[in-house]
Amino acid sequence: MQQNVAINTEEKQVNLILVKVKRYVLALQHLIAMFGATVLVPMVTGLNPSVALFTAGIGTLIFHLCTKGKVPVFLGSSFAFIPGILAVKQAYNGDLAYAQGGMAVAGLVYVGVSFLIKKIGMDKIKAILPDHVVGPMIMVIGLNLIPVAIDMSSNNFIIAAITLGIALTITFTAKGFLKQVAILIAVTVGYFISFQMGLIDTAVIKEAPVFAIPAFSLPKFDGAAIMIIVPAVLAVFMEHIGDITTNGKVCGQNFIEDPGLNRTLLGDGLATAVASLIGGPANTTYGENTGVLALTKNYDPSILRITAVFAIMLGFIAKFGGVLRTIPTPVMGGISLMLFSMIALIGVKTIKDNKVKFNATNIFIMATILIIGIGGPYIEKATGITVGIPLSETVKINGLSFAAIVGITLNGIVSLISKKTKTA
Repeated sequence: MQQNVAINTEEKQVNLILVKVKRYVLALQHLIAMFGATVLVPMVTGLNPSVALFTAGIGTLIFHLCTKGKVPVFLGSSFAFIPGILAVKQAYNGDLAYAQGGMAVAGLVYVGVSFLIKKIGMDKIKAILPDHVVGPMIMVIGLNLIPVAIDMSSNNFIIAAITLGIALTITFTAKGFLKQVAILIAVTVGYFISFQMGLIDTAVIKEAPVFAIPAFSLPKFDGAAIMIIVPAVLAVFMEHIGDITTNGKVCGQNFIEDPGLNRTLLGDGLATAVASLIGGPANTTYGENTGVLALTKNYDPSILRITAVFAIMLGFIAKFGGVLRTIPTPVMGGISLMLFSMIALIGVKTIKDNKVKFNATNIFIMATILIIGIGGPYIEKATGITVGIPLSETVKINGLSFAAIVGITLNGIVSLISKKTKTA
């Protein structure tokens, strides 16, 4: 009898260990899925990748706290803020602290919107940001970034093409988990080829200690920089709704209602504000991790919290940060070309999936956003007319920021005229 009890106890202990191991393996899969995109943003913009990993982990834990631990989401670096960060970087002589300040305010705007939604409801917000405004805005983000990717690739188009080709091949032909790690595999192969060609200086890796505190940095605040960065919130807001809706469908729950969109936005906004205050990029919900949920059929939010702890720990491994800093620019250029193109396609998909009517009014608004957002610099060069709002001698609101302002204003005017016409 005692022997049977001992055997049963031992079996339970073994099963408990296996369950824990499985949870850690699942958490590692989520870490791999988010990793490529999370470190790409700081590498493109000049922010610190180790800090980005740390703030992604902290941001995810903040999100789970705000949403009562109900939503299995991971927060990683947001691509939507890249054009604004690069614009501020150029305007302020490479000082990224001003971009941090802008993103911190953007996070607080998110927090404000979360309280607003709780008070007035989602319908009124949706009226200000309809799909025929949001779709083109997302397209502008991706299309403005593609030249950046091409410039990164120009150092060695062959390596960039190989990296891009591997990423695309895996993305379009592989299934399951292999598809989730397409970015990681492509970057690894591109890195190995570059190393064999003698294009990588390993001195940075050798000199880096095994463990070190990430290079945290404080923000600086300037009205002009804030005005350049904050409009990206409009596009990310709609992306957030899409991600939370998709995540809920995968898990068989309605997270928009419980814990509520106001809580998920609050978590996202606070995560972005905290990340920006210590030198990280703005955070956003990651569809890559929702893909892992769909693949594994395990929707336990606590697993994402384990992933967050792994990301935080990874941020303190200085050797790893050294490896990230030695990834050749053309490797990142090849990957960026794919990811930035996908952002533009998400904008097209937003218009298509929401069945936007292609009437004269909507076409006019969409075309205006695209022309101003993408063609602004070319219009200025050809005509000498300023396309944007000058804030100082060196800083002005242009690109996505100006396009968003014009698009929302036009839509508001058209909606007002339409209401008056109907009541007349």
